[in-house]
Amino acid sequence: MDSGVSDAVYQDQILPHVSRTFALTIPQLPAALRIAVTNAYLLCRIADTIEDEPALSPPETLAFMQRFMDTVAGRGEAEALARALETRLSDRTLATERELVSHMRRVINVTAELSVAQRAAIHRCVELMCYGMPRFQSTASLRGLPRVVDLDEYCYYVAGVVGDMLTELFCEYSPVIARSRAGLQSLAVSFAQGLQMTNILKDVWEDRSRGACWLPQEVFSRHGVDLARLSAKPYDPRFAAGMRELVAVAHGHLRNALEYTLLIPSKEIGIRRFCLWAIGLAVLTLQKINQNPEFTAGVQVKVSRRAVAMTRVLTDLTGRSDWMLRRLFGLAARGLPLTRVTEARRPYTAHQGTPEFAVDPAARGRESEQAPLRSYGSSAQ
Repeated sequence: MDSGVSDAVYQDQILPHVSRTFALTIPQLPAALRIAVTNAYLLCRIADTIEDEPALSPPETLAFMQRFMDTVAGRGEAEALARALETRLSDRTLATERELVSHMRRVINVTAELSVAQRAAIHRCVELMCYGMPRFQSTASLRGLPRVVDLDEYCYYVAGVVGDMLTELFCEYSPVIARSRAGLQSLAVSFAQGLQMTNILKDVWEDRSRGACWLPQEVFSRHGVDLARLSAKPYDPRFAAGMRELVAVAHGHLRNALEYTLLIPSKEIGIRRFCLWAIGLAVLTLQKINQNPEFTAGVQVKVSRRAVAMTRVLTDLTGRSDWMLRRLFGLAARGLPLTRVTEARRPYTAHQGTPEFAVDPAARGRESEQAPLRSYGSSAQ
């Protein structure tokens, strides 16, 4: 990256190297939002890099996460943290992620220049993410997650917190959008979970190759499948039946994502486009998963560049019309199984403000029982 540019320009330069998707969608946002959303994404990516580093033991991951939270909040030294972390990164960490970590100070400099409301939303997102991710990663295994509610909670900490943050940033940007704050907040977590569940289903075999599985055993037990013994070949129709159930739930979340987007005034076409492109690509990915249940690698159900281009064109043409967007979604999702998702709720700890960081991972189940994140309606075609 060019060291002679401003910190904000550095963010724009590094973004396409760490996420081609967000490098397409974030520039669609109004100028007043682009810097903050880019900044938030890069901070979350640094947290992901810490969490994904296999050379770190669970206690070391927790320690680095705590230091990162403090640094984002202005209570730590970014350059010192970057140097300490760089020495621990293994060859499994991509060169672009190393680059981002080494220039952590530049990203956090931008955070410090944002408005008070923007900083508050981003700080809360990063803290909840850094609190939640290690608690799941420390117990990750091929056995999967025990229950559906555990999947909901995992999705909240890796994605739902981002949905909450974006809602706050959108409302801070526009008083007109802020009038719909309650409706947006009720759908924000579901929107994010739809996108995250789509990625989990697409990447199921790649995750297993790394020793992790984020599918809920509860679902697959109904079909006689033990996730701990699962293999890609030979094809098991019972596993496909469980995957179909989860496709139906993800579809339900993406329908909520569309309703979230329609709460954004049609004149804010940039924000709508930011949301619609992600929704469209997720629906098309679910279609490929549903139509190719024997897939053994994410690349086999990846949306083509032509489909990406068509999604962009069609959503641009229909983006100001609620009726046309609903119609377009219906056509894209035709034939997908559907479980309607209701009563969006956050995990227990998300109601408590800034969480205490060091929590016994065994408490995860107790918290889930106190406040389940989702309830589901009946399935339908």
